[in-house]
Amino acid sequence: MMAVSGNCAQNVFLAQHCQRSRQLNPRFPSDSCSLSIHSTHPLQAWRLAWPNKSAMWSHTLAAHRTDLGNRASIYCNAAQFTSAISSSEKVDFLKLQNGSDIRGVAVAGVVGEPVSLTEPVAEAIAAAFADWLLVKKKPAESKRLRVSIGHDSRISAQKLQDAVSRGICSAGVDVIQYGLASTPAMFSSTLTENESILCPVDGSIMITASHLPYNRNGFKFFTNAGGLGKADIKDILERAAYIYEKFTDESLKKSEQATNAAVRKVDYMAVYTSDLVAAVRKAAGNIEKPLEGFHIIVDAGNGAGGFFAGKVLEPLGAVTTGSQFLEPDGMFPNHIPNPEDKAAMKAITQAVQENKADLGIIFDTDVDRSAAVDSTGREFNRNRLIALMSALVLEEHPGTSIVTDSATSDGLTAFIEKKLGGKHHRFKRGYKNVIDEAVRLNSIGEESHLAIETSGHGALKENHWLDDGAYLMVKLLNKLASARNSGSGSGSKVLTDLIEGLEEAAVAVELRLKIDQNHADLKGGSFRDYGEAVLKHLENTTSSDPKLKKAPINYEGVRVSGHGGWFLLRLSLHDPVLPLNIEAPSNEDAVKLGLAVLAAVKEFAALDTSALHKFVQQ
Repeated sequence: MMAVSGNCAQNVFLAQHCQRSRQLNPRFPSDSCSLSIHSTHPLQAWRLAWPNKSAMWSHTLAAHRTDLGNRASIYCNAAQFTSAISSSEKVDFLKLQNGSDIRGVAVAGVVGEPVSLTEPVAEAIAAAFADWLLVKKKPAESKRLRVSIGHDSRISAQKLQDAVSRGICSAGVDVIQYGLASTPAMFSSTLTENESILCPVDGSIMITASHLPYNRNGFKFFTNAGGLGKADIKDILERAAYIYEKFTDESLKKSEQATNAAVRKVDYMAVYTSDLVAAVRKAAGNIEKPLEGFHIIVDAGNGAGGFFAGKVLEPLGAVTTGSQFLEPDGMFPNHIPNPEDKAAMKAITQAVQENKADLGIIFDTDVDRSAAVDSTGREFNRNRLIALMSALVLEEHPGTSIVTDSATSDGLTAFIEKKLGGKHHRFKRGYKNVIDEAVRLNSIGEESHLAIETSGHGALKENHWLDDGAYLMVKLLNKLASARNSGSGSGSKVLTDLIEGLEEAAVAVELRLKIDQNHADLKGGSFRDYGEAVLKHLENTTSSDPKLKKAPINYEGVRVSGHGGWFLLRLSLHDPVLPLNIEAPSNEDAVKLGLAVLAAVKEFAALDTSALHKFVQQ
């Protein structure tokens, strides 16, 4: 057996002790040993947690040194504690939280945006996730947990993947790297049962910042229960801050050396894409090439979604010539990979029309959002995509509830409930909020099979509530293939006909009213408190206007109908901003709604209403 140093053995014994304690007593404080397993870092956490127990541990170590087995290669790279990272490199980890994600600046060069997501920061966060996972999973002593790591096309992806790998390894957890991958695939790897590809993994990390600029990056975390929530992310960041404080240059170098020999690599995307292909074939009656003759164009925006053309559509028989921006390029030189972006939608629409294609498909950077374009150039995004997916789901599950975010239109509600016979459950913004609400409805006996946002995030019950832009597009492909196979229609007109009757407002705008956090009007309070005060005043003001009617059921912000349309003012989930959505049958009516909001909020001096002023003066 390998030679084991006293420091390493101390850490191994303590990790084993903590696992046993957690198994025997669920109330055993996880914080007491939350850092003990990070032995590639010289934290000596057992001394910090139990400063008077070192003699006891030394006395009992000898009996356990012979039971280290294969764990020695992971746990035995600790260096003596020297000096911690200097105060000039301190990081406010909680500022990296973005709801249920982590995001920061990973690349220098943009004025006013200092780097906050460095390699040591990433390593600490990954170590904290592994520690969190050990606490949650409580594995048996003989079982080693494993975590998969994937990334999108960002230019900082490789260095962050390496840092994350070091952090995971430092906790005695196995690392499986997938390389370029999609967010949905990373979640899927926690569900796949195939030991030959080391699945299922116990946890998964996707390195991405969605559609944000090239200099940003971040993390999404998964277990087989789904994506982690806000409370979990806060917990992980607090652990990471403590780990980070104990880093030294020597310990970081040691962890790098240990990780190089411990990482394994798997082509999981091949498994994920084959599952998508199989789903379409099954829906079409097990036809090998159910899309033969269809011309379908993909725009990946130089993100991670380029696989869809060659690995999904072509094996199904589709022609994909004219597909564009499939090559991963983290500088995103052509357009922002974002189905909500006008330039992005214009690019895929032009490609469809120029190539006379049947359908166009566009993804965001990490493929958890998507949209489509029919052969005439009509876009299926935002309310239209929700209407289309609702039509498909309600064909299979009549009467089911469709859960959406708060910014969906009144026309969509009428379409779902009157035309399709379903129920529209309009909830809050945030894909995790929408998915969790759909799960909750099912738990209380209200059937729901679709949770979807206007942003293009969508999850289906049949797909484990996995937020998957590629799977949404597979549902469209299923309809194309099955319709042609049954002789009920061909081409994308099959899809277009499904949303016939959807009423759409002539005017639809979103304005962002920013809160100046440095303004004296905040009186030292938080922007969130200030924003809530604005909303409360707006609610009180509009309730006295006979031409306006407050929405009877509303879960977020203030939603009011009037002048043939509606408006919604809400507080952003993460930023000091009040987004204002207005939809109306005419510009004149939209202005009337805007003026009603402006009259109510004008006395709040810290609120920047310049965008609203500009809108009502047009």
